[in-house]
Amino acid sequence: MKALTIVEPGKAAYTQLDMPAIGDSEVLLKIERVGYCGSDLNTYRGLNPLVSYPRVPGHEIQGRIAKIGRRVVSEFEIGQLVTALPYTNCGICSACRVGRINACKHNQTLGVQREGALTEFIAIPHEKVLAAPGLEPQAFALIEPLAVGFHAVDRGRVTRNDTVLIFGCGMIGLGAIAGAGLDRGATVIAVDLDDHKLALARKAGADEIINASHEDLHARLQTLTDGYGPSVAIEAVGLPQTFLGCVDEVGYAGRVVYIGYAREPVSYQTKLFVLKELDILGSRGSTQTDFERVIAMLEAGCYPVNETITETVPFDHASEALARWDNAPGKITKIHVTLND
Repeated sequence: MKALTIVEPGKAAYTQLDMPAIGDSEVLLKIERVGYCGSDLNTYRGLNPLVSYPRVPGHEIQGRIAKIGRRVVSEFEIGQLVTALPYTNCGICSACRVGRINACKHNQTLGVQREGALTEFIAIPHEKVLAAPGLEPQAFALIEPLAVGFHAVDRGRVTRNDTVLIFGCGMIGLGAIAGAGLDRGATVIAVDLDDHKLALARKAGADEIINASHEDLHARLQTLTDGYGPSVAIEAVGLPQTFLGCVDEVGYAGRVVYIGYAREPVSYQTKLFVLKELDILGSRGSTQTDFERVIAMLEAGCYPVNETITETVPFDHASEALARWDNAPGKITKIHVTLND
C-alpha cells in the first residue's frame, strides 16, 4: 500500500508498505483524511528530536472501519467513521500508575516514534478508536489537535470564573481558546502577532484579542482585568518570550500552563514564582476525556471547523503541501490530506 514517508530532513517521497495484519483486539482503519501537525513539519525540517528516519508522518486521523478483530466487543461497525488516539501507554511507569497515561514515559505517538497514518490502512487497538456519529468527515481530523488544547485547559483547572490568557492562535492555541471559552465558559484573551489568526480566535471562543506586535500587551491586560492580571496563562507558541510572558502577566495565585517547549534555554526571575505563589504546569498530549469533550463541542456546531482548515489536498499532492508549509508556516493553520479513492 502507498505511504508518504519523510525519508530525511527536507525530503519526502511516496513509498510502499505492507498491508497491516490486525490483532484480535484491533480494528483496521481505511484512512480517509489526515491533518498535518506541527510535529510533522518539524520532522520534515529535521527539528524533531524524537524522530528517527525514515518516518511516515500523521496522527490527526479520520478513518473508516474496514475490519474488526474477533475479540473486539463494542459498538463498532464496518464502514463507520472514526478517529483515534495516536498515543501508546506502557501501564507500568510512574505516570501510568497514577492514571496520567498521556504522560507515559514510554509513549510512542503515531508519526513520531512509530509509523504514522499518511498511508492507506493502519491497525489500531480498539480502545484507542472513537466514533462520533454527528460529525462531518473533515471534523474528525481536527479532534486530536483541539484535544491537546483542551488538555491544557484541564491542567489549568479552568472554570467559568477565570480569565484565561492564551499566547498563540495556531492550531493548538485555538484548541485552548475553544476549551477555555466554548467548553468551560471562561473569559478568554487571545494574543498573537497576526490579525487573521486573531480573527479566527474570536470565532473559536476568544472574548478579547491582542495583537502584541502593535499593542502594549501589559497595559491592555491590566485594563481588561481591572489591574489583577489573568488568573490562568497558557503558552502555545514555544518561544522564550512567551514562556516569560506567562509568568510576568498572570495574576497573583495564578496558574501557568506550558504546552509548547522552547528550543532555547529560558531564564527566569524566579522571585515571581514565589511572590505570586504560582502553579507552573506542563501539558502533554491529551486523554480520551479530552477527545470526548472536543467531540461534544463539535457536535454542538459552535466551533469554526471549515475556517480552521487552511487547505485540503489530495494524497498525491501531500509532499508538495508539506514543502509549501515549510516555506510559509505563518500563513497556514491546518492542512488536511485526503486519501479517498
